Amino acid sequence: MPQLSVVVPVFNERDNIPPLLAEIAAALRGKVDFEIVYVDDDSSDDSRAILQAQKASYPELRVLHHVTRSGQSTAVWNGVHAAHSPWVATLDGDGQNDPADIPKLLAARDTAGRNVKLLAGWRTTRRDSFNKRISSKIANAVRSRMLRDATPDTGCGLKLFEREVFLRLPYFDHMHRYLPALVKRAGFDSQSVPVGHRPRTAGKSKYGMLDRLWVGIADLRGVAWLMRRAKVTRVQEL
Repeated sequence: MPQLSVVVPVFNERDNIPPLLAEIAAALRGKVDFEIVYVDDDSSDDSRAILQAQKASYPELRVLHHVTRSGQSTAVWNGVHAAHSPWVATLDGDGQNDPADIPKLLAARDTAGRNVKLLAGWRTTRRDSFNKRISSKIANAVRSRMLRDATPDTGCGLKLFEREVFLRLPYFDHMHRYLPALVKRAGFDSQSVPVGHRPRTAGKSKYGMLDRLWVGIADLRGVAWLMRRAKVTRVQEL
């Protein structure tokens, strides 16, 4: 059984797959036993064929494929379900997250309290367009005020969490953006860890500003309702 599963959701990221795989392997080989679980969200390019070909170079690689396009949260959810390790790291398939930061999250986990079940990447320096940075800043401020999740950057795809805790969380589309609040709702703690961020060098962004705005408003209301209805009770066996 590997010690770490790295889950990477992708949709039409053919040019980012080979370099990102090489970086994940360079960051983790010789440091931790790991597997890489790519989840292709029914890409319309040849991402799936490229992933299949890469398995010859990376024995750690497993490839899952959505028969119908289902979105990033579902890709992450299915990847975590398929993972063989008790701890899972996620990162975006566009290459903007640096796999070299994964050991930093592992080190933070090893020194954190036992109740910390989520280590969330914090992109202290964003390498995105002006509009994307502004929309994320506004969304983070509104989310933090409504949910009080004490997390400066929930949109970072680079995260490390305990698989068992993740699978206990309520599933819904876009849930990957609210993991700190959902983990808090389940009675556990999160810790933010500063990580790097890089500009996209290939492919196109899958989200627009209006997409994030309208979907985010509906999601925030739903997550706020879940937080209000949460009840965590400590249990002792006699």
